Amino acid sequence: MSLDWIYYAISWILLTWHSAWDAIGVPVGAVIGTNFAWILAIVFLVVTVRVILFPVFVKQIKSQRAMQALQPKVKELQEKHKGDRETLQKEMMELYRKEKANPLMGCLPMFLQIPVFLGLFHVLRRLDPAKQSKDLYGWTASQFDSASNAKIFTAPIAGKFGSTADELTRLGANGTTVKVIAGLLVLIMIATTYLTSRQMILKTGWAEDPQQRMIQRLMLYGIPASLLISGAIFPIGVIIYWVTNNLFTLGQQQWVLRKFPPPVTAKKTTAPAASRNPVQPAKSGGLFGRGKSTPPAPVKATAPKVAGPKPGAKPVNPKKSRPAKRQG
Repeated sequence: MSLDWIYYAISWILLTWHSAWDAIGVPVGAVIGTNFAWILAIVFLVVTVRVILFPVFVKQIKSQRAMQALQPKVKELQEKHKGDRETLQKEMMELYRKEKANPLMGCLPMFLQIPVFLGLFHVLRRLDPAKQSKDLYGWTASQFDSASNAKIFTAPIAGKFGSTADELTRLGANGTTVKVIAGLLVLIMIATTYLTSRQMILKTGWAEDPQQRMIQRLMLYGIPASLLISGAIFPIGVIIYWVTNNLFTLGQQQWVLRKFPPPVTAKKTTAPAASRNPVQPAKSGGLFGRGKSTPPAPVKATAPKVAGPKPGAKPVNPKKSRPAKRQG
């Protein structure tokens, strides 16, 4: 199946944002060795895609909440069908169908972004100043030349850590500079990829289902580790896209997790009722309820209890204990 429609779509978004920044007045030429108009075009390609996928991202969070709520039932099925994997899988699929929970929804936003990533990867790989045909997916010759010469700190966005000497010569780039910039960006890409997965797992918790837990481990450790090798073949522009996407995800997840907090699981405690439910002073006023807390209502003092006489003790005559009146 031809993916030209993806390449045309990615090119159109990049060129539209580049024209917008050019119209605003962002310098097209290099400033501090960086062509900011093209860098911002890649950054806002991420913003465009993430805005489009935001409803899917919210569905992902809701699906993960539903999966969390089903964990007690999943555990019961695992205990009930221990040793019978086939029956367990059938029962779990039936449970997911009945409760309208989709285990694959957690990976859907990532899968939907793969065509965008591949499209940008393909387009940036075609940015070779030595090419004769420069009508690349709707680009003009001037746009093609501008993008081919676009740099970040003097490293071309079409260059990569594993660029050959011939490729670097055509791009007019210094090999050491390209390796340093690409290497730093790859490390940032790995770190932010790990942090996005860690953030989600810390907020939602580790799954009880072994398959779900395996997917979580793959997301947390497997993908970042694979980037250490695959990052060498990514053009610098693609790495900028990936890092920006990760930073956007960190912020978006933080907002959504506050908007849709994970369910609170009840825990058994042996503490007395008074210590489990202490009386808290009510909050009033202040921004977001951060005002001064009103003091608790004063408690009326009660009279001390007087102990009664012991059995067999002689009664005390209160008249004898009073002092005698003085004679006038």
